[in-house]
Amino acid sequence: MSVTRAIFGLAAASLLTTGYGTPEGDAGGAAEPSFSAGRTAEAGGPGLARFGGEFTAYSPRAAAVTYDGQAVPTGSTVSVSAVQHPAGTDFTLAVSGLQPEETYGAHLHTQPCGRKPADAGPHYQDEPAPPKSSHDPEYVNDDNEVWLDFTTDSDGAATTAADVEWQPREGEADSIVIHSDHTQTAPGEAGAAGTRLACVNAPL
Repeated sequence: MSVTRAIFGLAAASLLTTGYGTPEGDAGGAAEPSFSAGRTAEAGGPGLARFGGEFTAYSPRAAAVTYDGQAVPTGSTVSVSAVQHPAGTDFTLAVSGLQPEETYGAHLHTQPCGRKPADAGPHYQDEPAPPKSSHDPEYVNDDNEVWLDFTTDSDGAATTAADVEWQPREGEADSIVIHSDHTQTAPGEAGAAGTRLACVNAPL
C-alpha cells in the first residue's frame, strides 16, 4: 500500500540544504542552475538517487523549470530523492519559496522537463493502463503511480513522501511535475490535478 505523508518546517529546510542545484555560470553568460544528480548503491543494498535545484525558465541545462512564475517563482527550490530497495521505492519531494498555505499536486512523469508543460508526458505507471483508460482509478491511483501532493506552510515550504511497492523501469521515468491542485480520485477524473505549474528532472 502506498503511503503519502506531508511534513513541514524544519524537515523541508534540512532536505533543501543538500547542495543540489548549485548555480554554475558559463563564460560570458549569466549563472543558471545546473542539473544535479547523485546516485549511490551498495551490493545487494538500496540505491539512492537525488535531484533538484532552483526553478528557472526552461533551458536544456535547467534542473527544474517553472511555467507559472507566480505559483512557482523563479529562484524557489526543489529537492527530490528516490531510494530503491528490494521492497520498492521511497520518494521524497521538498520545496521552498512557493506560495504560502497553498495546495499542489505532484506526480512522477515519463519524459524530461521541456519548454512546454506537456513535454513531460503522462504519469508513470507501474502497470500501464490500456488505451482509453487514462482516468480509470483501477490504474490511476497512488499504488500504481507516484503521487506527491502537498500543502505549503506559511513560508511556502513543504516536504512530502510516497512509498510504492515497485521500482521504476529504467529510462521510463524522467521527471516530477507540480500541478495547481490536489490529485482527483473519482472515476472519469482520477489523476487530474489541474494546470502543470513546474517540473523537476528526475531520470530514474
